[in-house]
Amino acid sequence: MTAYPGPRIFLLPLFLLPFLLAAPAAASTCYGRPGAGSIGAAVALPAGGTNFQAYSALGVQLGRTHVHGQVSDVLLDAYTALETSAPGKRFVYGETGLQAGGRMQPHRTHQNGLSVDFMVPVLDAQGRSVPLPSSPRNKFGYGVEFDAAGRAGALRIDYAALAEHLYALQRAAHARRIGIALVIFDPALMPALLATPRGKDLRSLPFMQRKPWVRHDEHYHVDFTVPCQPRKAQGKVIKAR
Repeated sequence: MTAYPGPRIFLLPLFLLPFLLAAPAAASTCYGRPGAGSIGAAVALPAGGTNFQAYSALGVQLGRTHVHGQVSDVLLDAYTALETSAPGKRFVYGETGLQAGGRMQPHRTHQNGLSVDFMVPVLDAQGRSVPLPSSPRNKFGYGVEFDAAGRAGALRIDYAALAEHLYALQRAAHARRIGIALVIFDPALMPALLATPRGKDLRSLPFMQRKPWVRHDEHYHVDFTVPCQPRKAQGKVIKAR
């Protein structure tokens, strides 16, 4: 009589279990436009990294730093590139959007995961790169006022670092095959930005030409372009931009 072996049992190494059990993350889907839209499967930006940080721990906890997944990839790629192109510089990102998108006071846009605020990089009185101060007293950085020379007390805008950041975003977006639809920065401060060594590389960016509704001196706003779906609201179809 021939004895047949029982069923074979294969044991997987335990370190592989998290990879097998974890479900793949859903891709983000944006709807409508930055000024009238929403988003599905948004991504929360990391609170910080080697050379960057969020504007506010409270803002992170309140869920005000969500973006489209492709936008997150561009932001992180840019910060990685800046470790080489702008070593020692500190960068701060501001508000982006809510997890499901929609209106986020007091912003007019930031509704479908494609809008990002970046606080201006600054130098202190000793010329050191430091994060823009953030507290409830200065509206978490949004209340800092820079004069026409780009100064606010002992701080001054680091235009060279700002230019390098915009250039890194431009290159990272191109590499990821997404676009930049709009950049908003105080027109009165634009000449100093374009006078930096990197300024000539920024002239193709779509800077807002008219005066913005708020100054945008302590931060600069970037709208990215990702294919979006139309959004239905109150019986109306809001087309994607």
